[in-house]
Amino acid sequence: MSDNPEIGHMLPTCGYQTNCHDLGQGDAVMLLHGSGAGVSGWANWRGLMPVLSERYRVVVPDLVGFGYTEIPDDYQFRFMDSWIDQMLAVLDQLGIEKAHIVGNSFGGAVALWMAWRAPKRTGRLVLMGPGGVPIYVGPELAALWGYKPSLENMRNAMSVMAYNQSLITDELVDMRYRATLRPGAQEAFERVFPPPYQRWLDAEALPIHGLQAIKNEVLIIHGRDDRVVPMEASLMMHRNLENSQLHTIAKCGHWTMMEHPNRFRQLVENFLDEARA
Repeated sequence: MSDNPEIGHMLPTCGYQTNCHDLGQGDAVMLLHGSGAGVSGWANWRGLMPVLSERYRVVVPDLVGFGYTEIPDDYQFRFMDSWIDQMLAVLDQLGIEKAHIVGNSFGGAVALWMAWRAPKRTGRLVLMGPGGVPIYVGPELAALWGYKPSLENMRNAMSVMAYNQSLITDELVDMRYRATLRPGAQEAFERVFPPPYQRWLDAEALPIHGLQAIKNEVLIIHGRDDRVVPMEASLMMHRNLENSQLHTIAKCGHWTMMEHPNRFRQLVENFLDEARA
């Protein structure tokens, strides 16, 4: 077993191996990370995983193109089918018929597409600073997707994510920077969102009739001071999701689970516990 905490175990999915953590027992909750350089499921959710797994079965995969999931040399990304197919294959490999999904940013868009395309496989949704509705690529997102490996560039990328800049520690910057230096990691990242970037944001947006067709209970959490995904995106989503609620947090950027971990955990647990009542 690897001594790297980011590596769980490999599952055969769609012709490649998906790195996935699987811990705890009970109703399944899948945690989907965002699209930043050097990201992995563990890096995104390491604070929530041990707490939530005390009461739920927590499944944390690395989306193809990110983390430690393998990617074939000839792999062609299909928006959004690549990730829908991968996540359904993960559930199949683990023998999970239905899972609640917590999605951060790009992972939120994946969660919405799963709910639309495979409603019988998805339970409640928690969407945090999510993609999935039409927005424009701002300078902050362009800088994130256009990242080139250097400590300075990683510090700048991390600074965009947080309202509380004290969270951008040397240790965090170094950890994420080193992740982008792994053989093939940066190349895979650049294959997911090659410029021009706007076409990929357009491709991950559900049509309005798709949003309106989703009947899942949905909790949307958005930092008021998010510079990556504007809060107006979640307002649009809230207006079109039939069974949604929206919680906004002041003095919070794109990293709700890291800037307000206790509040985020409580919101998620309370929302998921409603399904048990």
